Amino acid sequence: MIPLVMSPAYAAGVQLGAYALERLDPAERIRVLRRCSTNADNLAAGRWDTLLSSAFVVEEPMPLPYALLLLAVLGYAEYTYGAWWAAGVFLLGHAGATLLVYGGLRMGRAGAATRRAVDVGTSYGFNAVLGALTSALPRGAVRNTARAGLLAVAAAPVAARGRTFTDVGHLAALALGVGLSLTVDYRAHRGG
Repeated sequence: MIPLVMSPAYAAGVQLGAYALERLDPAERIRVLRRCSTNADNLAAGRWDTLLSSAFVVEEPMPLPYALLLLAVLGYAEYTYGAWWAAGVFLLGHAGATLLVYGGLRMGRAGAATRRAVDVGTSYGFNAVLGALTSALPRGAVRNTARAGLLAVAAAPVAARGRTFTDVGHLAALALGVGLSLTVDYRAHRGG
C-alpha cells in the first residue's frame, strides 16, 4: 500500500491558509489575494509566479463537501499513478487553463474589473486531475461516457448567458485532463 502524503498535506495546507487569511485585516487580506492572483493584470506585468502561488490560496475556507471531494480525487490520483504524476497533472491543468483563459482575455475586450479580478483556487487543477483520471475507468463505453459527461457538465456554464472566464477555465482544465487521459490510453494501447 502506497502512503498518501501529498494530497492530504496540500488540502490541509490550503484550508489552513484560508483560515489564516480570514484573520487578516480586510485590506491586507485583499492585498494578499490580489498578489497571488493569476488575473490578467498580474500576468501582463510578468508576475508569472502567480501560476504557482494561486494554486495554494483560496478566497475563503473550502466547504467540507468540496474539500473532501478534492482530497478524494487527488488522493485517488496519487494512489493510482503516484504523487508526482498527480501533482504534475494538477499543476499542468492549473497553469495551462490559466494561460488559455489569459490568452482569451488578452484577445477579447476584458473590462478593468475582469483584468483585476481575484483568480485563485484549486478548481482548475482539480478539474484537470478529474479529467485525467478517466483513464483509470474500465475501457470502452464507461470510460468514453464519463469523458463525454464530464465535458458536457463543464461546457454547460460556458454556453449559459451569465458565463464567466472562470467557467471557461474549468472547461479548459477538464479538457486538458481528458487529453492527458487519452494520451495515457494511447500509450497503454501502443505498449509504451
